Amino acid sequence: MTGSSPAPFTADDYRARMRRAAREAEDAGLAGLLVAPGPDLVWLTGYAPTAVTERLTLLVLAAGQDPVLVVPALEAPDAAHAAGAPALTLRDWTDGKDPYAATAPLLDAAGRFGVSDNAWALHLLALQKALPGTSYVSLTEGLPMLRAVKDAAELTRLAAAGAAADATYEEIRKVPFGGRRERDVAGDLADLLRRFGHSEVDFTIVASGPNGANPHHEAGDRVIERGDMVVLDFGGLLHGYGSDTSRTVHVGEPDAERRRVHDIVREAQEAGFRAVRPGAACQDVDRAARAVITEAGYGEYFIHRTGHGIGVTTHEPPYMIEGEERPLVPGMCFSVEPGIYLPGRFGVRIEDIVTVTEDGGRRLNNTTRELVVVD
Repeated sequence: MTGSSPAPFTADDYRARMRRAAREAEDAGLAGLLVAPGPDLVWLTGYAPTAVTERLTLLVLAAGQDPVLVVPALEAPDAAHAAGAPALTLRDWTDGKDPYAATAPLLDAAGRFGVSDNAWALHLLALQKALPGTSYVSLTEGLPMLRAVKDAAELTRLAAAGAAADATYEEIRKVPFGGRRERDVAGDLADLLRRFGHSEVDFTIVASGPNGANPHHEAGDRVIERGDMVVLDFGGLLHGYGSDTSRTVHVGEPDAERRRVHDIVREAQEAGFRAVRPGAACQDVDRAARAVITEAGYGEYFIHRTGHGIGVTTHEPPYMIEGEERPLVPGMCFSVEPGIYLPGRFGVRIEDIVTVTEDGGRRLNNTTRELVVVD
């Protein structure tokens, strides 16, 4: 385990989040927010239903109104024990009744609402049928920065998750790679993440040799060989917040080409990090990293965005990608992860989670970015 557990979020913390969300929705021209079970609901209320079913559970937020959680009666006792429940009014409904009729009076009959991305179409269409004058927009489109700026308590959790991922990398470097299957090393990564405190392991990419040219390769039965580059990308949740880091190792001594490609990616990652500062556009981070790889002649082999936000989910706004002109502000957290992927040969990726500070950026991953040789 890395570090001690932070103090839990309180009802006042959740109340402040809900008020801010309602205010930002109003500023965005929305009548309110409709939040289904998922990461947005957990972030706003602390409530995560034990099972997400066809029964309607919906948080209704609107400026000037008390937050209301519409919940099935059989799940109301669990909802009442959520950390944010004291800041909520619970409105339950029983099987055999119409939950949409119970929800409709809470909504502006002609309003435009932001809806959490993972809301079921079943519920959204039924609400639209009950209130044909309403319209809806996804939160990613209508309020993309809702969870993007982290407070001090959230940054503490993200830093702890990053430290646990770093400890995992330091240990995985010591295990044998050559002669073992990718899935075996991936299992070692998962075990280590849990050892260092993760409650959930979301992914353990181990991409050896030619598999490294696939950024989202699933670890399989390929036997790792001497002379392989191996991309390691792993993360999960610790104290409810995500980790995500990538390093590329080499089995045995690498040749000059592999060292050069790794050095280019390392320089690109450093350039992306140096571009992080308040007021810079998200796309500036992508441009800085991409320029290094393009100038080295490998631009066509950098095939994904430079970064994604992270918090209670591993991928969330903001995104470091060309065309995203949104400015960086202190408290934003995101990955900086350029890569080069040579089809049929090998790949290299280096990734840190970075948070924006008052005068630049701070890495939440601090293991070496040099090419590490493993057995």
